[in-house]
Amino acid sequence: MEPPTHLPETLRRLDVLAEQQGLTRSDLLDPRELAAGTALPESTVRTLLRGGAAPADKVNDRVRARLKTLADAHLARTGGRMSDLAADIRARLGVSDYWARQVCAGQKVPSIEFLHGLVEFFGVEGGEAFFTAPAADALDRVLRPVAGKLEGPTEQPDPVRALMDRYGVRATDLRRHGAMTPEQLDRLLEGVIRSAVPQAAGEGDGPR
Repeated sequence: MEPPTHLPETLRRLDVLAEQQGLTRSDLLDPRELAAGTALPESTVRTLLRGGAAPADKVNDRVRARLKTLADAHLARTGGRMSDLAADIRARLGVSDYWARQVCAGQKVPSIEFLHGLVEFFGVEGGEAFFTAPAADALDRVLRPVAGKLEGPTEQPDPVRALMDRYGVRATDLRRHGAMTPEQLDRLLEGVIRSAVPQAAGEGDGPR
């Protein structure tokens, strides 16, 4: 039994973010592009976006189908022939032309070792899981970055404030030391920073 997917949660998150910006889900998501980015059939992507379930399959079926989809897309993009693609895979992975042709035609399941090589050859993200993950998880993988972009960059913490918080130093604490000169305050903060940031190798190793 497959573990539950996070896709429904990601889709709800996208809907909320889209509504906040006056958009709809269709403004953000192109099923054809998502199909290309996941090596899934476009019909499966549309079903998943509607909240439906992908057709039942086995891991080996996924691997064969997605490899064939990538190989077909590669040939369409480059205008090359299957023999050229097989020769490139043979040269990269050290396999036979026959093996490479079978893999690209979706007729053979490669071993984990060669699947790793095909990940690098086709330049896919997500490692071997690109080929083995259930369809819902494959779609979720490409949707999460979309939601992240809508949310925008997270605010970076103030490093000085972070150091003060770490050592329990507050502005009110410093103000109470009214007798301290600016130079003394500088030395105090400098000491806190030096204690938090490792020195470069060899620094401070002078004669003792």
